[in-house]
Amino acid sequence: MALADLAPGQHADQVHDHWWWRPGWRVGRRFYAFHVTFEGQPDLYRLADTYRSALNVAPPVTLIPDEWLHLTMQGIGFTDETTDETLAAIIKEAGAQLARLPAVDVRFGEIVVADEAIVMPATPAEPVQQLRAATQTAIGRVLGEDQIPENHHRYRPHVSVAYLTTDGPAEPYIHAVDHIKPEHATVRIRHVDVIEMHRDRRMYEWSVVSRLPLREAPSQTESESALSSVD
Repeated sequence: MALADLAPGQHADQVHDHWWWRPGWRVGRRFYAFHVTFEGQPDLYRLADTYRSALNVAPPVTLIPDEWLHLTMQGIGFTDETTDETLAAIIKEAGAQLARLPAVDVRFGEIVVADEAIVMPATPAEPVQQLRAATQTAIGRVLGEDQIPENHHRYRPHVSVAYLTTDGPAEPYIHAVDHIKPEHATVRIRHVDVIEMHRDRRMYEWSVVSRLPLREAPSQTESESALSSVD
């Protein structure tokens, strides 16, 4: 089952090779998307590495290095089908939408074996879903709402730590990671990136086209500290 179909704490029963060629994709083709990337996030790297190490005893998977950890948000379109003018208009509109939203603190810790990837869901999900809705609003205002890619009802924000590379039962992967009780990692999302990505080498690799900042607000820890000083 896909991640969006799994209840919290539930794993898939069967897994499938993630690297089949989805419609439109081929070696050399590039794609624009909104992603959250994670430069300089040692706590997230530590958590991901805990699971990557555990997966060394499982059947082979594609482990995602720190450099390419990401939170998938919203596709825009293939680069050869998106004009520079259209992309610039989407970026401008998305920048205006996202600037109204505060920076988001999300926590990672739980691991889920989904049908094609082993992932860490983001909690709480709702603030990240609001960021995605802002990117969809931007695309809809430029291209029309009927041209927004992807189903907005089937979105569960997460960071993948590995992609599955074969078809078969999920049990070996569940066994490898399900006993891990790591220290959770909290990450502050301060921006959403527009990226140009490819999957030529069985890895999602990208360059950042534009970085769209969110409105900075005190973190939960900072807010609690401020309240304590007032008391």
